[in-house]
Formats: sequence, C-alpha cells, structure tokens
Amino acid sequence: MLIESVVLKMTIIYKKSVVGRRGVTLPKCDVPTKSVIPEKFLRKTDTGLPELSELDVVRHFTGLSRRNYGLDTNFYPLGSCTMKYNPKVAEKIAALGGFADLHPLLPQLRNGGALTQGALAVVYELEQMLNEICGMSAFTLQPMAGAHGELTAMMMIAAYHRKKGNRKNVVLIPDEAHGTNPASAAIAGFEVRTIPTNPETGALDVEALRAHVDEHTAALMLTNPNTLGLFNADIGRVSDIVHAVDAQLYYDGANLNAVLGKFRPGDANFDAVHVNLHKTFATPHGGGGPGSGPVGVRKHLEEFLPVSRVVKRTDGTLALDYDYPESIGYIAPFYGNFGVCLKAYAYILLLGRQGLIDVSENAVLNANYVMHSLKDHFDIPYVNRPCMHECVLTAAKQTTNGVHALDVAKGLIDRGYHPPTIYFPLIVKEALMIEPTETESRETLDGFIAAMKDIADKAASDPDSLHKAPVTTPVSRLDETRAARSMDLIYKE
Repeated sequence: MLIESVVLKMTIIYKKSVVGRRGVTLPKCDVPTKSVIPEKFLRKTDTGLPELSELDVVRHFTGLSRRNYGLDTNFYPLGSCTMKYNPKVAEKIAALGGFADLHPLLPQLRNGGALTQGALAVVYELEQMLNEICGMSAFTLQPMAGAHGELTAMMMIAAYHRKKGNRKNVVLIPDEAHGTNPASAAIAGFEVRTIPTNPETGALDVEALRAHVDEHTAALMLTNPNTLGLFNADIGRVSDIVHAVDAQLYYDGANLNAVLGKFRPGDANFDAVHVNLHKTFATPHGGGGPGSGPVGVRKHLEEFLPVSRVVKRTDGTLALDYDYPESIGYIAPFYGNFGVCLKAYAYILLLGRQGLIDVSENAVLNANYVMHSLKDHFDIPYVNRPCMHECVLTAAKQTTNGVHALDVAKGLIDRGYHPPTIYFPLIVKEALMIEPTETESRETLDGFIAAMKDIADKAASDPDSLHKAPVTTPVSRLDETRAARSMDLIYKE
C-alpha cells in the first residue's frame, strides 16, 4: 500500500522543476562557435522545459510506467482482441540490427540487393507459412491492420467482379460481425445488408442467407468462430449458397486463434482471408497498435493482389515484382508493418505445427473453463454449448438489482483486473465477452473467476457498491460520453 500511495501522489514533471538543476553539465566550449541558423529564427527566451536531474527524470518516468496496465503485469481478458502474452524472444528478433537498421527505402529497389535479401526472405517465407496455415494460394503482408486487410480483400473482390463484368454491388454481413466489416465493404463501394443470427444455434441463419443471396450479391463476410465464440458447422452449406451466384466468401481472421492447425479457411472454400498477426501470432495490439493484417487469396484472386510482390528468381535470390496488370495497386507504403511480421515469423518458427495446434487447444480449454465456472452466476446467451477461444456471458440476471455490464467491468478494476469487452457483440444485451487466450495459467483464471463470482454476489447483496466502482483508482466513475466529447486536459492539483 505504501508503494501504491507513492505512485498515486505523482505530479506532472513541471511541478518537480528546480531552477538551475541539470542532468548533465558540459564543459564550456573552448573553440569558437558560429550558428548556421539565421538570427531571426533563434529563440530569444528560454524553452521553458523543466529543470531536473537525471535521477528525477528516471524516477518520474519509471513511476508513470508503473501506472500502466499491460500483459507484462496483469491478466487482460478482452474478448475478440486476443491480448495474449508476447514472447520476449520475438521482440529481440525484431530488434536485430540487420532488420531494425535496414533503411526503409532499400526494399523498394526493383532488383533487390544484398542488403535486402534477409528481409525479403522473411516476407517470402512468412507468406508461404500463412498459405499453409490458411489453405490459400498467395498472401500479401502489406495491410497494416485487420480493418486494412478487410478493405484490401474487398477491393480485390470488387476487381474480380469488374473483370468478369459482374453487376454485383451487395455484400452480406452477419449481425454479430465485427464493426469494421460493414465499414470496409462500404468504403470499397458496396451496399451492405445484414443477415440475422439463428437464435437456436447462435450462428448465421442459413435460410435467411439463402433468402438474401441473389444476382447482386458480391460477397459474404464471415467470422468463424463468430463473435459469440461459436463455430459455424454449416459452413459447407453457406459456401454452396454463396458460390452458386459467383459471389465470394470472405473470412475475417480475427478469431483464427481458435482454430490453428484444426481448420483452414481455404479448405472450406473461403476465397479470401485476412489474418491479424498482431492477435494470432504474438504481438498484442493494445493501445491501438501496432497491427498487421495480411490477406490471403485462392488462385482466382491472386492476380489482383497489391504490388509489389516478393518473387524468387532463377538464381535463388529474391526481388520485388511489380508486373501485375490486374493488381489493385499500392495499399501501403514500403511493405506493411515489418516489425510485426518479424515477430509473427519468429513465433511460428518457434512453435512449429504442433505448437500452433496447442495454441488453439489451450485457448479453447481456457475459455470453456471460464464459461463453465461462471455459468451459474451469469447468463449465457443463445445456446449453452461448448465455446471456442472466447465465451460470452451476460449481466442480464444482475439487471434485476440494477447492476449492468458496465458495473461489472468497473467492479473488476477494483479487484485488480482489466475488464473484458462489454456490450459486444451488439446482438447480446449486457454482453461480457471474455477471452483468456492460451497463455494464462489455471491459477490466473481461478483468481479472475473468483473476482467475477464476488461481483455476482455483490450485485445481489450490495448493488450500490458496484454503482460506485471503481473506488481504488485516482479517478472514479466518469460520465464516459462526456469524457469522450468534452475532454478536460488541464492538470489540477
């Protein structure tokens, strides 16, 4: 508690300034100096920066870092975000000088070069690995986020229909899809129509899909397992319905973490897929980045991939090839988020085939353990059957005492846990989406489960305590709408 109180009393760095204090004092220059900056541009007054010793600065920023919440310190159960631990060896590999110090313009040389062969090999080999994992013909690593990958795939699908002369302008999307799906389709120029979830299976309603598919249908965007954490076993029927009108089947790979080594989208006749390297293969994407959303396609879409593409020449060397007349063109500067690609490359090599299978099995086991442990304390929407890598509970039972999903989330903060995703998917009232991932131990899960049970008990015996939560943080319950729209960024003691 003493350590916590010291951290909480931290003030802004300007308040710690002492006139004349320095971290380093250089000796007076003993040679003549002359400024190359014109006099009119020179500062006439002091910069106004705080004056501190090196120790002051180190302690200040170390103290700030201790107030951060991250996977290196605590459990982070955000659903559909796969906030799993990132092996530090992957970070070390991404920081190797031969990669980190490579000039970003060098990989764009058309003929390649000795300095770029290692980086090009990583791109080439990672694309081949993802082809094997996803059952695709070719990949591009250029998209720099999941939504960017969605948009890239939809642009390729649009190019496919244009080349064939298909007059198709509608993309179908399930009502439980990730919110970026309709946005990506709309930006690519398509009209979006929603397909409902079957209330009995918790998956896409196949008959509703059949009723919506017609000659105007360009594609169906599907996540499998879906955002309820449930695998759609009707994928064969879905594929037949979509392909019967030459529409394309798109796989949102946000939940690929659940089926590595078990299910390849290409084997289920998905035509395009995006993969979140920053979710499935090592790099957590908290704080809005970094991300990477490679896109894979089957053979008939390969000619539309963005340029450039890495190819192997007859002498075994690698180069960037731009000669693809049907390509959708450039979709990113340089070659995507290369550092994230490096970490994914290392992660896949580290685990190997069986290791990737273990990822899925342990992720599914952990999610089902959480769901089974909490099913008597929170409601389970749609169907009470085994889930995949994430489970969706609801606080519907707790609303009888005026306690909502938001109150459960705030209560978890007081108990030392980052809240899970709440109010998503949108089709579930009072949703609590929990994804423990494969990297958390049973002891960690037991602690989280105990906290959730305690909150359920408080909802029944003392609901007002949850309405006030969190009470252990520097700032307690906020009006979150006002906090977003009317931000007050002025520091006050």
